[in-house]
Parts: sequence; structure tokens; C-alpha cells
Amino acid sequence: MAKQVIKKLDFKFEGKREAAPTSTTEGLEARLHGFYKETVVPAMMKKFNYSSVMQVPKLNKITINVGVGLAVSDSKHLQSAINELELISGQRPYVTRAKKSIANFKLRAGQPLGCFVTLRRARMYEFLDRFINVTSPRIRDFRGFSDKSFDGRGNYNVGIKEQIIFLEIDVDKVARINGMDINFVTSARTDEEAHALLTEFGFPFRKRD
Repeated sequence: MAKQVIKKLDFKFEGKREAAPTSTTEGLEARLHGFYKETVVPAMMKKFNYSSVMQVPKLNKITINVGVGLAVSDSKHLQSAINELELISGQRPYVTRAKKSIANFKLRAGQPLGCFVTLRRARMYEFLDRFINVTSPRIRDFRGFSDKSFDGRGNYNVGIKEQIIFLEIDVDKVARINGMDINFVTSARTDEEAHALLTEFGFPFRKRD
């Protein structure tokens, strides 16, 4: 576990943001980079006996994907999901489309089915900070995330059932509850290393019995 606790955020985001990082995102990148270098790297080197800091895994990117099945019949549902994901992530999402037609589902190739974002650098660290310290504790009956969702290549996936756990979402304006998949992509070679890396960042894994 990390020897120091990352302080909770004392700010909130309002409205849409442009693609260029703000001073807030840059500040968080520097803050978490400092935490990574000063706390995470030494802990990982001690745990895995790395001979060089270059061997220590790092977080490469975070992807957030929202599937909107009802977009097939009503594009308004997709637009709502896009707007909400933009508020959550701080950048404009891309639309995901069907790769082939499926007659039984009245699905045509190229038809919009959802949206996603890929977060790197400042926005990645900003989201990680908020997700650990603000968002996760708002999950109903939250007891930690399972450590069984690694993919065997050092990446970790989290399924979120309700977008309303994010403070950026105004519950009174939500027309439909949407879930999302969040994937944390690391440079770790093994799931054990990836688990240790996220744990050092303070990721709230469920305690093992």
C-alpha cells in the first residue's frame, strides 16, 4: 500500500471544456507524477527488486466506453450519453459504430451504438485522482473493486452501473441511467505488477479474506 495518502480534491468542474489542458489538469499531472516518482516507484522497486527505475510499470492511458443500445431507435439517447461522458472526462468523446449489419436486431453497418474517450497524460491523472478519491466512495454499498478483472496483460477493467456516481452529472437532468466500462492500461508485464501499481496509487481494491 502507498505510504502516503493522496489528498482529496477540493474543486469541481462545471460545463464543457476544450481539448487543451487547463491549469487544473496540468497541476494534477504534476502532483500525481510527483507522487508516482517519490512514493510509487520506490515501493515498486522494493517489492519486485527492479534494478532500474525504467523497469517500474506506469499507467499509460484510461479508456471509458459507454454502450447505448437504445441509440438504434432514438439518437437522443446517444447524444445524452456523449454529453455526459464529456462532462465526466473533460474531452469530447468519439462515437462507436456497428461494424456489420444484423437483421435480427435491425442493426445496420455504421450505425452509432455508443461512445468512448481515451485519456492520457494530464486528463488521465486528473480522472484517476477523482475516480479514487471522489467517485468510488459514492457507489452504493461500496466495499472495493474486485481484483479478478485483470486481463492477463497488466490491464484492469471496471464496470460502472450508473453514471450518476460522478459529481459532474446533474441527477435531475438525467433521462436514462447508463453504465460504462473503464479500462486502466498499464505498461506492466504481469497482472501482479499492475495490481501493485494501482494499489500504490490508492486504488480501492476489495480486501481479501
